[in-house]
Amino acid sequence: MCSYAPAMDIRRLDRQALSLTGEVVSRVKTDHLRLATPCADWTLYGLLRHLVSQNEGFAASARGAGEPWAVWRGGDLGDDPAGAYEASVGEVTAAFADEEVLERRFALPEVGEGFAVPGRTAIGFHLLDYVAHAWDVAVTIGAPWEPDTELTAAALRVAARVPDEGRGAGAAFRRRIAVPDDAPPGDRLLALLGRDPSWTPGPC
Repeated sequence: MCSYAPAMDIRRLDRQALSLTGEVVSRVKTDHLRLATPCADWTLYGLLRHLVSQNEGFAASARGAGEPWAVWRGGDLGDDPAGAYEASVGEVTAAFADEEVLERRFALPEVGEGFAVPGRTAIGFHLLDYVAHAWDVAVTIGAPWEPDTELTAAALRVAARVPDEGRGAGAAFRRRIAVPDDAPPGDRLLALLGRDPSWTPGPC
């Protein structure tokens, strides 16, 4: 399972990932919400709801209350998806700010029943999820996706440590796909997560 050097400020990097996602979510218009996304099971509306739900779930887990499935499924976009996203960012950022959170056990029921990891590892998963989903939103609406070098490197480090047996149908991560050895870091990250960097959107 993933672990990180003490010098890696995983919470600061996670805030960058949330900001990266927030930038593209702020560009979403109402007529985008029915578009298909790289996440085959979700329209853009469903993906945005997932982003809100995940923030709420991770926040609950940081407080020691992440075991019930319901806390990972309750995201409500209302009539303001960007506002709902930013509210969930405030909640998860506050929960992650607790001094003891890096060593606290986080329940992650989406990975498996009874599955729990130290906070530092869980926040790494959260960072990875939001860097990747920022791309999902961006490519769906034709917006730029430009994580900086440090954030991309951190996400690559997490993605590379996900074992093959933790990937595939029904798992939290997709099977990795091949890209050229000289592919840009962002493309290598997407491929490690089973995303095709050349994906293009179509109508739902």
